[in-house]
Amino acid sequence: MSEGKRKKLISSALIYLVLTVILIIAIFPVLYTILGSFKGNMELLTEGNRLFPRKFVLDNYIQAWNLADFEKYTVNSVFMSGTIVIGTIVTSTIAGYVFERGDFPGKNLLFGLVISSMFVSLGSLTLYPTFVIAKFFGINKSLWGVIIIRVFGLNVTNLFITRSYIRSISREIDESAKVDGCSFFGIYRRIIFPLLKPLIATIAILEFRHSWNDYLMPMVFTLSNPDRMPLIVGIMNLKGSGEAASSWNLMLAGSSIALIPMIIVYLIFNRYFIEGLTAGSVKG
Repeated sequence: MSEGKRKKLISSALIYLVLTVILIIAIFPVLYTILGSFKGNMELLTEGNRLFPRKFVLDNYIQAWNLADFEKYTVNSVFMSGTIVIGTIVTSTIAGYVFERGDFPGKNLLFGLVISSMFVSLGSLTLYPTFVIAKFFGINKSLWGVIIIRVFGLNVTNLFITRSYIRSISREIDESAKVDGCSFFGIYRRIIFPLLKPLIATIAILEFRHSWNDYLMPMVFTLSNPDRMPLIVGIMNLKGSGEAASSWNLMLAGSSIALIPMIIVYLIFNRYFIEGLTAGSVKG
């Protein structure tokens, strides 16, 4: 074997080794959660370092589903996440289209200010002022408040990748549509939006993951209306709800149930996911 091939083989082996380590680190929490959901609570507390259960306890899922009223919470989560995904797709694609194809004073300055907010992370500091504003408009006691804030809050990442994707679409299409009498937003509705399928799938996955796993804001907005709680909030309530106090086996079973929709959504849209993320990153 030549020296060049040997170096290439070693380099490839190192790359695969690093990727394997990253994969193990990334997948271990998910694997531990799923396997732990089949353990008894005492086994979890006394043998938490053991990955595989000594005995598979399927009753954990039945107890978690019935105790936390998962059927109702799942419906709430599907409603909240589905509405946020649809609304975000509309607002993100319209905003990206306007910033890319629109022509108005201060466009680049405004876009720069919006994008710069990507580098400022205030976390939960914005929760209280957001709640105060929601209370002023009377939308602070239901999931509609969360939906409206998430949809019209305009996710900067979605805006950035949408504008980049639309930039990769030839402007000649717009010019041809204008000649045929199509308006600015008519071009978006009839031409641009149908061409955004890979991007829409990417936004759908990212936004569904974020809204499905969101805990703090839905919890605050549904404190006075427990019947509207989403699934993640219901799972956290398992830990301190009477019979299930400190029942980590039930919490892990609930968490495993909550993973299922996310996996299904990814399997449906994964073929478009990478394409949507990378589109527009290379000119050609």
